[in-house]
Amino acid sequence: MTTYREAGVDIDAQDRALRRIKDLVRSTYTDGVLSEQGSFGGMFRLPTRGLKEPVLVASADGVGTKLKVAFATGRHNTVGSDLVHHCINDILVQGARPLFFLDYLATGRLDPEVAAAVIGGVASACACHGVALLGGETAEMPGFYADGEYDLAGFIVGVVDRRRILGAARVESGDILVGLPSSGLHTNGYSLARRVFFDLERLAPDSRLDELDGTVADNLLAVHRCYLEPLWPLLEHERVHALAHVTGGGITDNLPRVLPDGLRAVVKVGSWEVPPVFRHLARVGQVPEGDLWRTFNMGVGMILVVAARELGSVLHALRERECPGFPMGNVVPGERGVEYDHPPEGYPSGLR
Repeated sequence: MTTYREAGVDIDAQDRALRRIKDLVRSTYTDGVLSEQGSFGGMFRLPTRGLKEPVLVASADGVGTKLKVAFATGRHNTVGSDLVHHCINDILVQGARPLFFLDYLATGRLDPEVAAAVIGGVASACACHGVALLGGETAEMPGFYADGEYDLAGFIVGVVDRRRILGAARVESGDILVGLPSSGLHTNGYSLARRVFFDLERLAPDSRLDELDGTVADNLLAVHRCYLEPLWPLLEHERVHALAHVTGGGITDNLPRVLPDGLRAVVKVGSWEVPPVFRHLARVGQVPEGDLWRTFNMGVGMILVVAARELGSVLHALRERECPGFPMGNVVPGERGVEYDHPPEGYPSGLR
């Protein structure tokens, strides 16, 4: 006789992991949740109060090779928050308030403690931002993933009144770009960052460098910042024309996604201080300037496009929410894209 456990799948281990996170998941439930834990599908009541024409906004994403750092350090309690924050930011750019979240965790051999840490991070972030963790899937696939490794993905749904959808249709020539600081690499550029730190410099995750606060792992595992709380009051008062979440592709590829044809973004290099981790990666890796702007967020996690007359009130509101923004450029007529204003030879200002 050959059992499922002998084939590599331990259903009992999955049950133990789920029991550990059951209370955490329930703590995320909002008034809209209609289903019970263990249902085949999660049910959620669509909120309509105050919305003339509610529009659902959905997105899916993963954490990427940042997970490799979690594997190497055994620190699994932050990547779930990375996932939730990334997904919240992705629908926030269209003006949507997040409603519910679903996660997918796949591994070769399920470790209940690791699974509980990962999903615990998901649940904690959901609870913090008023998002219901409506359901998910934990898959054990021996032979598909290496022992000790897993993949993590998330799916989010939010709602926005159609008349308040943000985007390129609202952007005008003369609008100002306002940057919000990132908390580090967020969830992008890790294949290049790992190559520089671990292959070129041959550092260990617990290595320390004079120019960086904390260890290499501390810098690489810094949690992806969520911009829901500081931005929501501005969205409610319709002070923002568009938002660009700076993820894969950096400023170069993400900012044009919220620009209409005929308008171009001019980014003033040097208008913010590039964090030390990016300067280190640029210097040690001798990363070409174009790759820097398309691989890393360079210290800017979210870009607001606002009318020039709103700039002062927007900056004041952000300071009050403890997320100070900084003017970093403007929108001008031209071919849709990003122009870096007077970049010096070799590397952007502040990276030498």
